Amino acid sequence: MAGPAAPRRRRRLRWTLVVVALVLVLMLAWPIGLVMWADGKIQRTEALSGAPGTVGTTYLLTGSDSRKDGGVKDDGTTGERSDTILLLHVPESGPTALISLPRDTYVEIPGHGPGKINAAFAYGGAPLLVKTVEKFTGLTVDHYAQIGMAGVKDVVDAVGGVRLCYDDDVNDRDSHLKWKAGCHVADGTVALQFARMRKADPQGDIGRAKRQRQVVGAVLGKVDPKSLVLHPSQQVSLITAATGSLTVDESAGVLDLGRLALAFKAANGKDGITGTPPIADLDYRPGGVGSTVLLDPEETPTFFRQIRDGTLPPGKVGGLD
Repeated sequence: MAGPAAPRRRRRLRWTLVVVALVLVLMLAWPIGLVMWADGKIQRTEALSGAPGTVGTTYLLTGSDSRKDGGVKDDGTTGERSDTILLLHVPESGPTALISLPRDTYVEIPGHGPGKINAAFAYGGAPLLVKTVEKFTGLTVDHYAQIGMAGVKDVVDAVGGVRLCYDDDVNDRDSHLKWKAGCHVADGTVALQFARMRKADPQGDIGRAKRQRQVVGAVLGKVDPKSLVLHPSQQVSLITAATGSLTVDESAGVLDLGRLALAFKAANGKDGITGTPPIADLDYRPGGVGSTVLLDPEETPTFFRQIRDGTLPPGKVGGLD
């Protein structure tokens, strides 16, 4: 005979099952809800050209120096320019590549003739920049992401600062960076100055591109997905910082950005490719546009075909990188 204890055991069992079920629901609902919430915070813009796709997945990443978001001190400059242009390609097989396109690269801008690639963004925003990049690389851009300078500062602060290295002393008036040669932990303000500094760097745009990749790589190195799962408040603060100044193409979602982050990390790893396209002249003056960066006309087409096909060996490539 079971006696009165049996119903109590059954009730405890039912309550245990209910509690377990609730815990499982909360564990599932939190990341699902977080993804939906984060996706709703992202700003989107028409950016893609609709050109036939090429093999692999290609991302175009830009950094905007608009004064509107407060990341850069308002000095009377109007509109937006693209201080940073990165091409990230994941081939069907082979190494992932992260290629910096110097903002003064001399290219053909559809509808505007030859000029600096940065001018494409000024003339026609993301859509024209995408078409310009597709024209000279032969790669169709699958996703576009643009981050304002304030976003760099906020993300670095959200991860508690990052360790950055530069081998020279710097006191740069334009970026306001004051740096003692070596490695230091930088907060968001210093990291932004570190990423923007150009005139005090002997390598100019090439050196700045290297430091910008260093900042993003350092941020990704501080983000531990396993740790974030156990600290929901950190997830929220990081996502808020990352999406605050972020604009993506019309078809991109949070999962696409997750894949982008993984690709960026892979490109900066030992089996990835980082650098610039082959450069023929860092001070090419064709007339009418000042000093530009001239890509090697013989090597550049082959270079981007190898990037597309995943046949370029891992390592640092091109330019002065």
